[in-house]
Amino acid sequence: MIDGHMHLEYGPLNKEYVLEFVNEAIRKGMKEIQVLDHTHRFIEFEPMYEELKEYEVQKVWLENKKMKFKDHLSDFINLMKEIQQMDLPIKVKYGLEVCYTPKSEEFIRKVVSQYDFDFLIGSIHSIDGILYDMSFSKELLYDKYDIDYIYQKFYELECQLIKSGIFTQIGHPDQIKLQQLYPSYDLKPTYQKLADLLNQYHVKAENNTGIHYRYNHPDIGLSKEFLDVLKENHVEMITSSDAHKPSGVGTDIALIYEETMR
Repeated sequence: MIDGHMHLEYGPLNKEYVLEFVNEAIRKGMKEIQVLDHTHRFIEFEPMYEELKEYEVQKVWLENKKMKFKDHLSDFINLMKEIQQMDLPIKVKYGLEVCYTPKSEEFIRKVVSQYDFDFLIGSIHSIDGILYDMSFSKELLYDKYDIDYIYQKFYELECQLIKSGIFTQIGHPDQIKLQQLYPSYDLKPTYQKLADLLNQYHVKAENNTGIHYRYNHPDIGLSKEFLDVLKENHVEMITSSDAHKPSGVGTDIALIYEETMR
């Protein structure tokens, strides 16, 4: 089994902490893991978050220097290369989860082209400069914007993300459902469009269990309808836990692995 998405976000950039993730993955039967962090951990990416700072609560969240923009990419890469040189019983890859917006596309392209990564995950985390997956998101976004607009914008952004050609993987591609609010229109044509683009640009789709155990959504990963469309179109997929601490590695992946990968 593979866990294709786990964060070092809450711990230090050192070998001991990474090995906590590795050991948990081994314990849970993983054969391969992909270790990453959000771009908002790294100093090099701070300029692309200015739009989010227009809202005071988001500005405060981003200015927490104990968590945000505190490390250099080179330190992370050097650490992960050291891990890869160890004699481990599982395969370990490293990359980034990039908070994509069209405004930041060229900036992202310029930064990531300077480094070597095994993979790059592109994810949508905001709608019109408002984060959709935070405790304050209901007040800022869902209480003020039409749900159809939110869904349309989210998937429009995902299409742009894929067409950028920057990424090898798309993160949690239907996580906009986390509030368990749904649009009035049929999403199947949108899923088909995404499947076509994922194939065209050779981007993997995540079946990410974080929606279930981190956000208490009844779906363990992708919705059945979305998963069925991806499988019918032979889109390459990867299972992911979105773990933000070692104990989360591999969570629920055994429940979705066979259905996702067959």
